Amino acid sequence: MAIFEGAGVALVTPFQENGLVNYEVLEKLVEEQIAEGTDAIVACGTTGEASTMSHEEHLDVIRYVCEVTKKRIPVIAGTGSNCTETAVYLSVEAQKLGADGLLLVSPYYNKATQNGLKAHFKAVADAVNIPILLYNIPGRTGVTIKAETIADLCLTVPNILGVKEASGDFSAIADLMSLTDGKADVYSGNDNQIVPMMSLGGKGVISVLSNVAPAKTHEICQAYFDGDGKRSAKLQLEAIPLINALFSEVNPIPVKAALNLMGRQAGPMRLPLTEMEEKNQENLKIAMKEYGIL
Repeated sequence: MAIFEGAGVALVTPFQENGLVNYEVLEKLVEEQIAEGTDAIVACGTTGEASTMSHEEHLDVIRYVCEVTKKRIPVIAGTGSNCTETAVYLSVEAQKLGADGLLLVSPYYNKATQNGLKAHFKAVADAVNIPILLYNIPGRTGVTIKAETIADLCLTVPNILGVKEASGDFSAIADLMSLTDGKADVYSGNDNQIVPMMSLGGKGVISVLSNVAPAKTHEICQAYFDGDGKRSAKLQLEAIPLINALFSEVNPIPVKAALNLMGRQAGPMRLPLTEMEEKNQENLKIAMKEYGIL
């Protein structure tokens, strides 16, 4: 069984002005996501700024999100690393803390071979017994998990179920779908490609957009699953200007700015990420107003 179907939110991590995690706001964000129909929460992914957290903070955020969510919807913990030992450690601890699944980004900077990627992911999978999704985002990591590699892992490792695909390479994604014949759970990692991904058999999206428009993002997926592809496509296209604004600077700078504009108190970024440039923020405001969320 898939960990979830529909719209999973790649949740931001709110910070106080002093840089500490704002747990009070984090609880409110989780509750809002659940109330608005989000199908799963991804804690400590790219959007959650996990790369700037200590291991202790990283795990404490996962613990807290699991405690607040109380199994109402699945919590998927981002536990990937470019160090296999670290990825194993974070994954084992996340399972102990109550995570329902794991999201493992491909090892960045090292630029492992495909055999190295297989060995890395298998090492993590062998250390836990909860479901795992791989995360293919070569634009960030500098390495592509090839379709054949993803297919091999999904078909031979029992708890590797699928992949968050953010490569944008639909030829490779079609190859993956063909190689796995429905046996890999594929989620769009790009908010502007939700419907195209589902048309190939995808299970939904792990979404940045869901931070600011959870009900609408869920509806894009639900309409498609309900057989109303025309409505799903219409909702997808209506969201494109806002999606473009949310990625006008590196994620999660714009989505945190958007949440702050909405009064959600997501707080500042941690360096090396900085606040959104004024011109881009003005364009973001326009897109948010046109979409009806500001």
